[in-house]
Amino acid sequence: MTEEKKNQTEENSNGIPQDLIDRINELAYKKKESGLTEEEQAEQKRLRETYLSMFRENFRSHIEMLQVYDKDGKEVTPEKVKRIQRERGLRDD
Repeated sequence: MTEEKKNQTEENSNGIPQDLIDRINELAYKKKESGLTEEEQAEQKRLRETYLSMFRENFRSHIEMLQVYDKDGKEVTPEKVKRIQRERGLRDD
């Protein structure tokens, strides 16, 4: 596998493809240096929307898997999160 192909399939710790992040950063740098064409501006907007959508989805998934406990060991997970966990079969109570 070439290094370029490897980078395209890698994801960062948030589960977002590295090539998506690289392209967003490339366009941001170009915008500062020389400006973007209309096509590049549209691409930048689309890539940012994709990034935010993926980030939100991954963040929501992480939050929904959490259980929160107070210092006495009593579970204080918010009811909304408990309900979602029950709906997904992640809780027995």
